[in-house]
Amino acid sequence: MSRWILDHLWLIPAVPFAVSLVILSLPNGRHKSAAVLAVAGQVAALVLSFFAFLPTLQTPGFRAVQNFTWFTFGDHALRLGWLLDPLAAVMLMMITLVGLCIFVFSTGYMAGDKNFVRFFAYLSFFSGAMLGLVISNSLLLLFIFWELVGLASYLLIGFWIERPSAATAAKKAFVTTRIGDLGFFLGLLWLYGRSGTLLFYDGGDGCLETGGLNMLGASATFIALLIFCGAMGKSGQFPLHVWLPDAMEGPTPVSALIHAATMVAAGVFLVARAYPIFSLGAINGVTASLMVVVWIGVITALMAALIAIAQADIKRILAYSTISQLGLMMVSLGVGGVAAGMMHLLAHGFFKALLFLGAGSVIHGCHGEQDIRKMGGLRWLMPITFSTYAIGMMALSGVPLFFSGGWTKEEILHVTAHWPASRLPYYFLLIGVLLTALYMTRQIIYVFFGDRRVASQHAHESPRVMTMPLIALAICAILFSIVLTPAWPWLHDYLTGTAADVELVRLIQSTLFLSLVLVGAGFALGIWMYRKVGVQDRQRPADTDPLEFARPQLFRFLENKMWIDELYARTIIAFSWMSARLSDWMDRHFWDRLVRGFGGIGQLLGVFTASIDERGINAGVDETTVGTRGLGRLISAAHSGQIQTYLSVIAIGVLALLLFYAWLA
Repeated sequence: MSRWILDHLWLIPAVPFAVSLVILSLPNGRHKSAAVLAVAGQVAALVLSFFAFLPTLQTPGFRAVQNFTWFTFGDHALRLGWLLDPLAAVMLMMITLVGLCIFVFSTGYMAGDKNFVRFFAYLSFFSGAMLGLVISNSLLLLFIFWELVGLASYLLIGFWIERPSAATAAKKAFVTTRIGDLGFFLGLLWLYGRSGTLLFYDGGDGCLETGGLNMLGASATFIALLIFCGAMGKSGQFPLHVWLPDAMEGPTPVSALIHAATMVAAGVFLVARAYPIFSLGAINGVTASLMVVVWIGVITALMAALIAIAQADIKRILAYSTISQLGLMMVSLGVGGVAAGMMHLLAHGFFKALLFLGAGSVIHGCHGEQDIRKMGGLRWLMPITFSTYAIGMMALSGVPLFFSGGWTKEEILHVTAHWPASRLPYYFLLIGVLLTALYMTRQIIYVFFGDRRVASQHAHESPRVMTMPLIALAICAILFSIVLTPAWPWLHDYLTGTAADVELVRLIQSTLFLSLVLVGAGFALGIWMYRKVGVQDRQRPADTDPLEFARPQLFRFLENKMWIDELYARTIIAFSWMSARLSDWMDRHFWDRLVRGFGGIGQLLGVFTASIDERGINAGVDETTVGTRGLGRLISAAHSGQIQTYLSVIAIGVLALLLFYAWLA
């Protein structure tokens, strides 16, 4: 089976794609058939991914490549390929397992939607695109699936197209990510021009192998930065992060899939996959491109964590937490902790899917309400949702021991603390750890504690089809910590291709205790600040956020996302609008008049030419014709047919000749 799956890796993404096409052909009323097909397709992809995962366990640093020629042009051949290595294998398992939980949850969450069939067709398409992306052995093939992921996100974010906000959010996501994708495409072309190949691995001549890397030289820095532009767009890194919170306009399962298992994971995966290009020519593990990755990640992580503190939409808080966590992963990749960054990406996939589906369960139980200020007291009404959500909150906040996010976050802090270029990113990430615990404490207090407010009055627990995926993801978020613990770093060593050894001493690292202290401080600060949420006192209204009451200007700044969207609206968008107006004015008043002017000159020239033609050329031809006709008549008059006339002419001619000879003599 192992040999067979290695020769048929393409089946893993092909199954969801095929299922998507089949579902699209179903009548809109066949809800049950669409759900069964979508879930069955995801189960099949999970089984195939598991069999693909098994060979990578047997040999450290396992790699299987299957290349083929797509087409040829002249002396050049464009080759694509499939790749299976530990990085691809763990991504396959995470995408299919998390995706399966989201698919099952969606059957309950979307049960009453009129476009249920179309939703599952898009969902399967989304899954297939991401699966194809992670097993690509060619940057071109990866880019093709990359764009399919973008298309799927556009379709799903704007799924409720009748809502203007959803349509706007879909266009915003599509346009913003295209900006990054333009840089990615230029980097792809530059890489092909320098190395002559886009295959990652090709017997030593791939663009990530010695043969291809040696041909890049100094251009590697610029190629890496262009590739990183694509990652910035897909993974919501500053300044291309603005689309990600607006993506919450789509159905909640879409938010879970985008933020946990598919789209945003693609950017981090791309940097990890292309890491040899980023690190080419590194001095002490530092290059110019990696420094850009680090500082973009730092800015993103801190900025998003701060904004999350002032948001009221339950999904937008999680959206900004995703942006912050992606920034954390980028910092890890930039400082050389590729394994640590990927470990956090995998752990994040489970607990962030858990949190988003938990938010979906809350929204479902509160009859569509998403404002946390209108909730409260839900822990008794929705016990399963609360218990599983608390596990996700602990994992995201970085509580170690039993929660996977704690170990991966500690590993990132550890590698960042030892970055030779600077310790500043480490200190900034410590602030991010505190802020994460703070905004998650704020959210869980608003939603599950305190008095019941408007949306909680008739709230209810979600049906089993929605709570079972929550339980499964909560178990994964806990069990995953076993292979992430520093005492037995199995996943870390699996990704790096080394054997895992038990090292209990790693449990007493200073960064672990410091991280734990900061998480505890964030919890304590959050409890102290929001302990009286919903309670009226003499100074603060019951519906006013404590931070808003204490620091209204700061709160407004964070609530409005640091005015970044407004800044873009008044600069880039305003410039584009002015450019469009200028182009329109130029078209109407300059180019149009210029074209009409040249048209008028052409008309005058045509009239002049017609006059010459009629009065000159045509008249000359007509007069010549008249003269020729008259000459013809004159000559024809001499041919009367009378013999006397002919004899007279002959006699005159003979007489003329005699006179001529006589004159000569």
